[in-house]
Amino acid sequence: MRHRNKTKILDRKKAPRTAMLKTMAAQLILHEKMKTTEAKAKVIRSYVERLVTKSRPNDLAARRQLMRYVSMPNAVKKLLEVLGPRYKERAGGYTRITKTGAREGDGAQMAHIEFV
Repeated sequence: MRHRNKTKILDRKKAPRTAMLKTMAAQLILHEKMKTTEAKAKVIRSYVERLVTKSRPNDLAARRQLMRYVSMPNAVKKLLEVLGPRYKERAGGYTRITKTGAREGDGAQMAHIEFV
């Protein structure tokens, strides 16, 4: 039974899944938009929105917490210096997912995820 299990598995074991989430989150932070599958976009949304909320107080403790979740230092720098102050007054909902249809090769549902 899957009662109270909220984690999306994405057909991967834990280590490859966390590595994928870290790199996708870093790329979304650096480029501010990306095209991916709909399921991955929904998982990345919650991951990145937590990071933006943690980056709002621009201090050393926030930097150290963010380094645990994002492997690239330049992505953490952008979170603290650009995205944190940009969304300082916003209560949440920093990203937008736009569905774009099925992929040509395998028919997977694709989506764009971007910062609002």
